[in-house]
Amino acid sequence: MNSPVIKFILKALFIFIVWYLVYELWLLPNGALDNWLALNIVEISKGIIHTLGYEVWSVNRILGIGENGGIELVDGCTGISAIGLFLGFILAYPGNWKDRVSFCFIGIGVIYIVNILRVVTLVITQEEWIEFFDITHDYSTTTIFYIVIFLLWMLWVKYSDGDFKIKNESKHVQAA
Repeated sequence: MNSPVIKFILKALFIFIVWYLVYELWLLPNGALDNWLALNIVEISKGIIHTLGYEVWSVNRILGIGENGGIELVDGCTGISAIGLFLGFILAYPGNWKDRVSFCFIGIGVIYIVNILRVVTLVITQEEWIEFFDITHDYSTTTIFYIVIFLLWMLWVKYSDGDFKIKNESKHVQAA
């Protein structure tokens, strides 16, 4: 039971369970964090879509282009659960705590930006290619979202020594 892999899995599982309980029993029923984040994502996405030349509109958590029905950012679309997943991987894996906390903030920022790009993609897809909306919503944007989380974790695994520099793995050869 001293295996580093087993320790990582148990720590990650514990963090996921705690995150799930905190989110499901406190944050989600309270709704304030999800609502604030959804409204924030809607406003920033609206600005990006407007910059791209579309006639964009929003009402509370609903965002659309022109006369289409828009998309609604429900609680599951805010990225909070994905952030919990990311934090579980980072906090469970060994590393310097100062660097780990810094990387957590960077990762949360990256996930937030990816989620905004995901929302922008969905709104534009709904306007331009409605026939691809369902597949885009159900598969491609979600897949990209979790690939980014995986890549962030892999980045942490590679550079968790704290200095975030590429390790020189070449062997030094000495002259005879």
